[in-house]
Amino acid sequence: MKQSDVTVVRIYLTEAERLMNTLLKKLHDEEKVRGVTVFRGISGFGRSGVVHSSTLLDLSLDLPVVIEFFDEPAKVARILAHLKDLLSPGHVVSWPAKVNEG
Repeated sequence: MKQSDVTVVRIYLTEAERLMNTLLKKLHDEEKVRGVTVFRGISGFGRSGVVHSSTLLDLSLDLPVVIEFFDEPAKVARILAHLKDLLSPGHVVSWPAKVNEG
């Protein structure tokens, strides 16, 4: 099985930040990354310690959102440089990975 190197990126947001659609448009339409998945969390907190969660009685509109994408390392580095002004420090995690090519 042939494999190639990629970089995987996770961007941590909350729904209230209203950045998800902007980021998805950039990643899909402008940057044309190889793959993107969006996860909507049921609970989470970050550096501030504020818990964002959903309960049956209170369906929050400020739930955690994780946008994950991958592509070639050089392309990801260029994309992250373009996104740095949109994203708060500490909200992006990345790591090297391998993808099977078939």
